[in-house]
Amino acid sequence: MKVNMHEAKSNLSKLVEAAASGEKVIIARAGKPAVEIIPMRKARGPRQPGLLAGKIHISDDFYETSENIIREFEGKC
Repeated sequence: MKVNMHEAKSNLSKLVEAAASGEKVIIARAGKPAVEIIPMRKARGPRQPGLLAGKIHISDDFYETSENIIREFEGKC
């Protein structure tokens, strides 16, 4: 749905309701699209530490960097 600024001022509640129900609502200024009304995302619940426990593995040599890679970063190839 595309409406002009004046119509949007007069029908803001209806436009918000339309956007909240999934309809694409664009407000135009002088016939050119200016803004889009989009619904707010639902807030997520609080983060729960440990959800990925046991699902991620970091190898024992994760913090070790080979001399070859260090030379390449230093530009000493």
